[in-house]
Amino acid sequence: MIRQTHFYHLQTKWIGNLGSGTKNYRSYARNYTINISGKPPIYGSSDPSFVGDATKHNPEELLLAALSSCHMLWYLHLCAEAAIVVLDYQDNAQATMIENTDGSGFFKEVVLNPTVKVADESMLSIATKLHEKANQYCFIANSVNFPVHHQPVCTVFST
Repeated sequence: MIRQTHFYHLQTKWIGNLGSGTKNYRSYARNYTINISGKPPIYGSSDPSFVGDATKHNPEELLLAALSSCHMLWYLHLCAEAAIVVLDYQDNAQATMIENTDGSGFFKEVVLNPTVKVADESMLSIATKLHEKANQYCFIANSVNFPVHHQPVCTVFST
C-alpha cells in the first residue's frame, strides 16, 4: 500500500569538454557536477579504470555511499524507537562490480560492515538484530537488483 510519493530533482552537468568535445575516446574528461538546489555541488568523474579523475567521486562509489548511508539512517531511526542508545556508528562498506567483455557491467553484491557502539551491554542483542530490519526498510536496498549483505559488529561504548 502506497502512503506517499516523493519526488527528487537534481541536475547533472558534464564539465569535461577539453575543447573538441567527444571527438575521440581520449579527447574529453569524464568530469561532471551534480547540483541540488541549496546544497554544495558534488564533483564527479568516472572510475580511473575508465579514464576518470581519481580525485573525484564516481557513480559506483556514490551508489555504495547511498546504500551505506540509507542503511545507517534507518538503523539509527529504529534504534531510537527501540530505546537503543547508539553512541558511535561507522561502516566500512564494500562493493563488487563485474565488468563484462563488451564493456557493460553490473554490481554483484554489496557488503555493509557497520561497527556500532551502544550505551549498555543489555542493548547488544537488539542492536545487532535491528540491522536486518533496517535492510528491509532501506529505500535504496529495496531498489537494487543485487544482494546487500550485512556483517555488523556491536559493542559497548567505552570512554
